Amino acid sequence: MPTNYVLIDFENVQVKSLALLQGEHFRVKVFLGPKNNKLPVELVLAMQQLGDRADYIVLEVSSANALDFHITYYLGKLVAVDPTGVFHIISKDKGFDLLIKHLNTRNISCTRSASIEQMVGMVTAPVANYADSLAATHKARAKPAPKPKAPSKALSDPHPKAAAQSKASPKSNSKTPPKVDLKESSAKSFLAPTVDETLFTLAFNDLVKRTRPGTTIKLMNTIHAKCGKEKPVAEIQKVYDALVSRGYVKVSGTKVAYVLPSQDQLAS
Repeated sequence: MPTNYVLIDFENVQVKSLALLQGEHFRVKVFLGPKNNKLPVELVLAMQQLGDRADYIVLEVSSANALDFHITYYLGKLVAVDPTGVFHIISKDKGFDLLIKHLNTRNISCTRSASIEQMVGMVTAPVANYADSLAATHKARAKPAPKPKAPSKALSDPHPKAAAQSKASPKSNSKTPPKVDLKESSAKSFLAPTVDETLFTLAFNDLVKRTRPGTTIKLMNTIHAKCGKEKPVAEIQKVYDALVSRGYVKVSGTKVAYVLPSQDQLAS
């Protein structure tokens, strides 16, 4: 299945739920204007749940069509990385339509929808509630991988002596270098911006010294308070994601646990 990239114009469409985008083939970018500093809790939790498959792009200065140009820029970068992907712009702005028409003539699959539910090919099966969708996702991820079956005797090598001689023969000096799928590795990173290391250090040191919050929401609030309430939510999300990806925070549902050094270790 091709990767589906969903670019959300949050200034234009205030998306609250990403419950329909939990599949592993979805990648999500939420584009925020300077005034979008308060996001729905459900959206923040959903972005956390998607991990490195989702991120925010924040505009620092507001101007006419600035967010549209940012979406166009990142769309172009993604198309260059993964031209066989499927691209969705979530916006009510019809100004994207001429660009989309041009992309379609170049055999690039791209559409615009006024909501996630109206995306082309989207199956809008009813979801009981967001908590249920999160629980289902965790349950699916928690299933252990099936153990590989032992090879059948009927499929064993009918010429064991020849196979042994083949293994014993000297290896050829010509080695074929392993192929690296640049598209896959680039798409996996999803063009993610890096965390502000100054903010990360502030939050990290604070967590070492303080009583640590026990839930994802409380942790986000703690990080926001330490880094500064004027900081956009997207920057706080990057700090949170870095704590998780670097192994200092372990997430289980809405609960968090910590693997942090002691104050003495930090001081030494």
